[in-house]
Amino acid sequence: MDYQLKFIGFIAALTGLCLALLVRGDAPRNDSVQVGQVNFPTSCAVEAGAKVETGVALLHSFQYEEAEQSFSEAAKRDPKCAIAYWGKAMTRYEQLWEFPQGKTLKRGLADIQQAQTVGAGTDRERSYIAAAAAFYSDDSKLSHKKRIQNYSAALDQLRKQSPEDVNAAAFYALSLIALAEDENGESSDNANRKAAIALLQTLCRTAPKNPGPAHYLIHATDTPQFAPLGLEAARNYAKIAPDSSHALHMPSHIFVRLGLWQESIASNLAAAASAAKATEEHRADPHYQFHALDFLNYSYLQSGEESKARQLVEELKKVPGASADGISEHQADFTARNAFELHRWKEAAALPIPAVRRDAQKPTYRVRAIGAARAGDADAARKALEKYKELNSSHRHHEKDNARAYGDTSEKNVIEMEAEGWVSYAEGKSEEALKVLRLAADREDAEGVDSLATPAREMLADMLLELRRPAEAVAEYRAALKNSPNRFNSLYGAARAAQAAGDTASARVLFASLLSACGPGADRPELTEAKAASGWPAH
Repeated sequence: MDYQLKFIGFIAALTGLCLALLVRGDAPRNDSVQVGQVNFPTSCAVEAGAKVETGVALLHSFQYEEAEQSFSEAAKRDPKCAIAYWGKAMTRYEQLWEFPQGKTLKRGLADIQQAQTVGAGTDRERSYIAAAAAFYSDDSKLSHKKRIQNYSAALDQLRKQSPEDVNAAAFYALSLIALAEDENGESSDNANRKAAIALLQTLCRTAPKNPGPAHYLIHATDTPQFAPLGLEAARNYAKIAPDSSHALHMPSHIFVRLGLWQESIASNLAAAASAAKATEEHRADPHYQFHALDFLNYSYLQSGEESKARQLVEELKKVPGASADGISEHQADFTARNAFELHRWKEAAALPIPAVRRDAQKPTYRVRAIGAARAGDADAARKALEKYKELNSSHRHHEKDNARAYGDTSEKNVIEMEAEGWVSYAEGKSEEALKVLRLAADREDAEGVDSLATPAREMLADMLLELRRPAEAVAEYRAALKNSPNRFNSLYGAARAAQAAGDTASARVLFASLLSACGPGADRPELTEAKAASGWPAH
């Protein structure tokens, strides 16, 4: 629990960076942009080659729009720079984010065909273009997974042919992560993930200032099992590419996995400020800021900072370039999460249905269902659940060819099972409710707990505590904390359950752990009880 002391220097550095980003104003970006050091030799004209290197560095940080601008500038400066068209094609494949569809695939193929027509000046460049061509193949029968496999195999050959090329090896490792996560989110395919981790750890030592290895290692280790292996990369990545909003944000994926809330808050404050500036300068889109604010909202809640978490709902209105629909959807998500994580069940049950697209209403209906159930209104809970299931079923049908979108399309997903469990509980079917939640928790453990989710096992523990089975509840809370360390409600629930079981010594330790994990602005009312029970000073 001494993480805050260990990372105080990191917090100070990121906070200073955040302030610097906020006061730099609208100064135009120049070639001295700090996005890492990439050695990517080309046969292009010198000025074009420099733009290609900047584009590759930006590509390594998933700054796709900005990378496309850099590659386009390279092609403008040297129309015979074939690798620049390869770069443009790769900005259309947002690996780990969104698989290119229809027109995007065709645009990527057109870029690669242009690169092939222009003709690269070296075997290495031709191999990069060939790898991209394997992905963008004009074969409509190729599945998503097969495209990734073909691309990965080509990159494997490239990195073996050019063992000195850190970028080829890094892109290959990223393809392994994409394979590991294909179709099933946090896949159980640990062979690819482990291979990627081992390779990236070596690359981090070989090229410590290249942003790719550090960034991809964070993604590779963004699971409960592997998160500790990504901590060093998380500490370094923002320093490698301080002018990339995504590089400022990505460390928080590991900080959240490890329950380092203050580090996550500092990371996302800096990332949100950087993303806003990039959007205003037409170098990025609002997604980057929304994503940082999403992690910030969650981290404030786990840090016990209720007021700040709630304030972010209004802050969303200030995201530059965001559409009204985008703002409304994120506001609905944050509002629902706040009520749910704060255990304000009456508030949760009465959440207004947002005027957004139907699919985006699902989080609100789900929280209304569980909120009403935990507030004791079984009828309202059942009605909200049925509406949620209707929307979820419609989504499954619409997304039948994309199983990644919302879990397994052939059966109920974990989120739906959680809601069903609580509604059954409200209807007096306690044993059935426990069975459903236990199944949900077991499946979630096997598939991988989402970093920003309320764990199903924590909900199971909550139910056991309400059923006055505190010893069982403590065991489930502790199990939940193994996958999601320092979660506010798991620590608080475990402490209360230990008290109810007569284990006051464990309760004091758990309450003290909760207080240690919280930030200086923590204002959740549960902390008054925690301070009294643990012996901490009241102020």
